Amino acid sequence: MTNESPSTAGGMRRKPRQARSQERVNRIIDVAEELFISQGYNATTTNAIAAGAKIPIGSLYQFFPDKTAIMQALALRYEERLHQKLAILNNPDLVKLPLSVLVDQLIDITEQHFSENPGYYAIFMEVQGALPEIQAVGDTADAELIRDLVTLLAQREAGLETADYEAIAFVLVKAIGTLMWLSLSQEQAFRQRLVAETKRFALNYLQSYFPSDSVPANK
Repeated sequence: MTNESPSTAGGMRRKPRQARSQERVNRIIDVAEELFISQGYNATTTNAIAAGAKIPIGSLYQFFPDKTAIMQALALRYEERLHQKLAILNNPDLVKLPLSVLVDQLIDITEQHFSENPGYYAIFMEVQGALPEIQAVGDTADAELIRDLVTLLAQREAGLETADYEAIAFVLVKAIGTLMWLSLSQEQAFRQRLVAETKRFALNYLQSYFPSDSVPANK
């Protein structure tokens, strides 16, 4: 059994198999994140990352073939953190609660993730559209969340087809993700307004498919 972490998959030349190697990889990613935020992705070099991590450049290249691979590992770490927080959606008790609770959970967790990881926006705004490897990480994470939502929504027994649940989950994940991303560039007051508007949009959209969930079941 290895000490490999999900946050170090994808783009790596060699995956760590010992705790010491994993610690070194994590340090490389930590330093890269700091430099990407303070200096920008394009201005950061692998030599600077190695120096900041206090390791020889050769040790960095043992795990990462280039800077893009480090960026890919960082993107995967961000997505893993968000998915771990959204694991609450796998709770079967959510099926029994009003849709408003599901919407609040989904959007509040996403908003909290962005707030706790300010580097996410600072870093990815620079490379958005320029690195297909990073887009692929986000697409894979979205697909996983869509599958989780399909499973959760199907348990509400609304009599819909599988294709309906898949379409609903796709719209929710992409719309919420896009709106939350756009809100990050706004002033705090308007950002909070956009969070509220996103909740309103998502709730009304879901209620159009699940009218019996428009009010709490105990009313």
